Amino acid sequence: MKLLLFTCISLAAGYVLDLALGERLSAICPAVLFGKLIAALERLLRGKRELTGEQLRRRGAALVIVVCSVAFLIPLGILIACWLVTPYLYLVVSIFWCYQILATRGLRDAGMEVYKVLVKGDIEESRKAVGMIVGRDTDQLDEEGIAKATVETIAENASDGSIVPMFYFAIGGAPLSMLSKAINTMDSMLGYKNERYIDFGRVAAKLDDVANYVPARLAGLFFVIAAIFPKWASAWRAFKVWRRDRRKSPSPNSAQSESAVAGALGIELLGDAVYFGELHHKETIGDPIRPIEPDDIIRASRLMFIACSIFCALLVCIELEAVLLF
Repeated sequence: MKLLLFTCISLAAGYVLDLALGERLSAICPAVLFGKLIAALERLLRGKRELTGEQLRRRGAALVIVVCSVAFLIPLGILIACWLVTPYLYLVVSIFWCYQILATRGLRDAGMEVYKVLVKGDIEESRKAVGMIVGRDTDQLDEEGIAKATVETIAENASDGSIVPMFYFAIGGAPLSMLSKAINTMDSMLGYKNERYIDFGRVAAKLDDVANYVPARLAGLFFVIAAIFPKWASAWRAFKVWRRDRRKSPSPNSAQSESAVAGALGIELLGDAVYFGELHHKETIGDPIRPIEPDDIIRASRLMFIACSIFCALLVCIELEAVLLF
């Protein structure tokens, strides 16, 4: 029961710290550390000789196994050691890791960096700023394209960076949440359908689809709920577009939250985009009731804050109820 209570406290405190402090101590941020591990393992496993598609798939699977093992077992071992010293050390470390795993404030701050230069009319700097948070090519984007790319990133990464890790933290504490963060990082680095990663990153991409299946749909639902509160959003339209367009993406998960945001704001998202110089055709989601504007970045950030806060509060209430029952 104490372990469940500490998980509940850690989730609530970690989320509050994330909102208050944002990204600090980035050198030891789990996503950064996992990224370095993934990059090192990719260099090692690829080697210098030409590999067949089957060999690349096997080595990509080996990378996934190693990264997942490290992401889960090392935090688990550290927390067990902390518990043996004193449960309160376990609590402190658990809170800190929860704060480090979540990215709600960091995502909002990154979006606002784009917004600040975009409203100044500096397109070149805006392209550079949005290029720091999206995977697509940004050198040809106009003002509307920059705003759209930023809104899409906020909507999608609210799921990957906040809803998903909170979901797994509530279920299995920091070790399971760290594992979900590692899976997401592998997908963001290796899950491209291009010549370099179509084979090597296949297992990482499929694992991310499976791990995020349930929480991504919860993210879409909670964005719909969030749209109830601001006067400039439409919850009914968010629900309608979410139900209609949530599968209109090459990924089974990314359009879940994006479609809800598009509906809430009355804008159209997705469509064709260029990745690594190659044009990718995507269906559009939402209805172009009005053109996208820079202020939609602020609106999407506020919807994210409301959705993530309600989701966190619900998880904390469920865990408190479980503590009282047991």
